Amino acid sequence: MSTETRGPLPVLRELVNGYRISQAIRVAAVLGIADLLAEGSRTSDDLAAATAAHPDALYRLLRALAAVGVFHEEEGHRFSLTAVGDCLRRDAPDSLYGWVMFDAGPTHWQNWSALEYSVRTGENGFRHVFGTDSWTYRQDHPELGEEFDLAMSSLANLVIATLLPIFDFGQFTTVVDVGGGNGALLAAILAKYPKVQGVLFDQPHVVAHAGPVLEQAGVADRCNVVGGDFFKEIPPNGDAYVLKSIIHDWEDAEAIAILRICRQAMPKGAVLLAIERDLGSPNELPESKFSDLNMLLGPGGRERTVTEFARLFDATGFSYVGFTGGSTGFGIFEGAAI
Repeated sequence: MSTETRGPLPVLRELVNGYRISQAIRVAAVLGIADLLAEGSRTSDDLAAATAAHPDALYRLLRALAAVGVFHEEEGHRFSLTAVGDCLRRDAPDSLYGWVMFDAGPTHWQNWSALEYSVRTGENGFRHVFGTDSWTYRQDHPELGEEFDLAMSSLANLVIATLLPIFDFGQFTTVVDVGGGNGALLAAILAKYPKVQGVLFDQPHVVAHAGPVLEQAGVADRCNVVGGDFFKEIPPNGDAYVLKSIIHDWEDAEAIAILRICRQAMPKGAVLLAIERDLGSPNELPESKFSDLNMLLGPGGRERTVTEFARLFDATGFSYVGFTGGSTGFGIFEGAAI
């Protein structure tokens, strides 16, 4: 998006209007339009009948999304999937359905309405809006917790697609996934490396849903599932500890506490692999910098630069090894236990 070729006003207008697109995409996801188009093009009237939607209103939604490349409009109000729209399918290998449902959903939407409050005060926006932290709120609203877990699985798919091809997890004997959710990432690692053993660790109510994921990947017999609290204790004696999108949820004091608990469980020479976004230098990586605002509003953490991660490692008994970056903005910050 260049102001040199388009001028500043159209660029700013498009940025301001971005929320319209995200909301339209979520409605299409709620209605399952991409799933209905998976086998071929269909008319908007046909799709309206299949989704119990208003025919004219649905056509107006679909033509708007076709204008931004999510669908393709043909003659006779007929629509088909584009490569972008295909990512909305629930069963697509690189599906973002879960992320769309959560990130553009009403709770997250309401949370972002508190951005001015957070910027003025430095305080957590979610607690200001909902009266409690995001973790407790999701526990009290299981349907939102399920939506969040599905969103994290969508992010796991991005990590799997970009980082597994460029990082060798086969060098390890036992990989412990700390805060690993339903096990999607660990399952992919174990499936690619048949000699590696795994330990999936998260809160008991979270790992309770991991069985089908591990079984479907054919790795359940090589993965020990453990419930607990990573602020208290984690499984010991692995030679690689993975924390995907964990450290960015917390400010430095809590992040240091988590890393120290990890270090206590790790033998000397074991490797810690924090999978996070690189915040980057000024004037670049907008997705990382807006994710940082999301951390300010939501859990109350922050995205970090390579230098900031190195400082966290140095403060918690790790020697910073380096950063392996992927094409999606996620990368692996690696530290060795010393």
